[in-house]
Amino acid sequence: MKNMFCIFARKFCKNFYLFVFFLIFYAGGLSAQIEGDNLFKQDQIISIELNFSQIGFWDSLQLNYASSSYMKADLILTDSTGTYNFSDVGVRLKGNSSYGHPGNKKSFKIDFNKYISGQNYDGLKKLNFSNGFKDPSLIREKIFFDLCQAAGVAAPRANFANVYFNGTLWGFYTLIEQIDDQFLDWRILDDDGNLFKAGANFGDGPDGGGNAADLQYYGSNQESYEERYDLKSNEAENDWTDLINFIDFINNSTPTEFENKLSEHLELEEYLRSAALDNLFSNLDSYTNSARNFYVYHNLTSGKWEWIKWDANEAFGTYRGGPGLNDLTRLPIDYHAIERPLLENVMNSETLLNLYKVELCNLMDEHFNSEYLDPRIEKIKTLVQTSVYADNNKMYTNANFDNNIENDITIGGGPMGGTVYGLKSFVQERFNYVSGILDCSIISAVHKPEVEEISIYPNPVQSTLSIKWESPRLDLIKIYNGIGQKVYHESIFGRTKFEIDVSLLEEGMYFIEIGEKLVRPFIVLKN
Repeated sequence: MKNMFCIFARKFCKNFYLFVFFLIFYAGGLSAQIEGDNLFKQDQIISIELNFSQIGFWDSLQLNYASSSYMKADLILTDSTGTYNFSDVGVRLKGNSSYGHPGNKKSFKIDFNKYISGQNYDGLKKLNFSNGFKDPSLIREKIFFDLCQAAGVAAPRANFANVYFNGTLWGFYTLIEQIDDQFLDWRILDDDGNLFKAGANFGDGPDGGGNAADLQYYGSNQESYEERYDLKSNEAENDWTDLINFIDFINNSTPTEFENKLSEHLELEEYLRSAALDNLFSNLDSYTNSARNFYVYHNLTSGKWEWIKWDANEAFGTYRGGPGLNDLTRLPIDYHAIERPLLENVMNSETLLNLYKVELCNLMDEHFNSEYLDPRIEKIKTLVQTSVYADNNKMYTNANFDNNIENDITIGGGPMGGTVYGLKSFVQERFNYVSGILDCSIISAVHKPEVEEISIYPNPVQSTLSIKWESPRLDLIKIYNGIGQKVYHESIFGRTKFEIDVSLLEEGMYFIEIGEKLVRPFIVLKN
């Protein structure tokens, strides 16, 4: 086998052991990064030091809140790769209900290129910092968004930051990726379409329009939707026709048309999995209930809409408005608020409802269970505990933090008061309830297994490389050359086979990665 491989590899492999070295080295971490990997590829707490030259900078930041205006600051950012200095980044306060808590620990946003065109960090132009409103554990968003990534659901990446304003520790924050063209580039591999964000519908604050992003049809006039959604791309064209047509289909197609053609308009499996996650986590500050905290993107490559999650500080049953239940661990699996036509029509279709139940069962089997989540929760608690203790501006006590990881806690009145579910206890109780009312054994035949095998042929290859794998849940296929440079990537979600024309690649050894799970080598030969 050694001699055979070296014949195939010709001068690019001096001996079999060089190949083994490349494969082990690559599998151990040599890979080209996507934008933001310095911040999000590993669990970490970064340091953000913002230095404002303005006297009374805090008063000015608060004054600018209503108009979403930025202020200049110099930034020192430290992560696992080093320390980086930036001049004149833009900073503004953000949030709606989270802004209203009485302390100084407000959520905020950094814009690297607000004042210096092209300035960025690791390819990212903006970063969001969430203050942990209504979350004594301070890790809800991180746990939720990490699980979204693991389950193949589009959502921002998350990590943590200790934030300093003019040399003073301001607080421990959750660092959230911006949903913008950089996100679309790596997650969806298409950034030319319209990206819409659901409006806040609070009626005040910088994003409040007062009208729910309910996906109800209000006629063909664009103005009827402009207080409900925000267009975040292609603003100069300002053409909402595609969104209005999609909403028209949701509301005005017949039940049969909706059931048969929804997958032509929407990345259906991923949407159903996203909705199932909101239900399992009783994440009701979402389209399910409040009709907030989501994006929809029109992928021009596929022609379909993609659903993207946002703002998960009230996951694990923290948002109580809507269903009228005292115990959100017992939220019905088909719950949705009234006037949510997308979910209503899904639940009214026996076929689509069964597909949704498949996603519930698969999620409980693979991710939403104590065996998967408890070690993850414990690992993140260990990572952040010292920083949480050091945060004198946090909204809850150290004891609240410690106890809420495991168990429900009861706090005084106000918007942050009442009973707050423990992370681990919520998962176990919610799992027990859903398992008791949903017979997942009847859908075992459609369970999607973890990938075990990948087939690559021919290998060596001169023109067309064919790849087959088992699970349709994997999201990306990537090709790297022998020194770890990414030379190709493509979305593969929903597929189990793929063909790539490699004739334009240089002769040599490459590695193919499927969904960050499997790495296999192949050789490109020329005539």
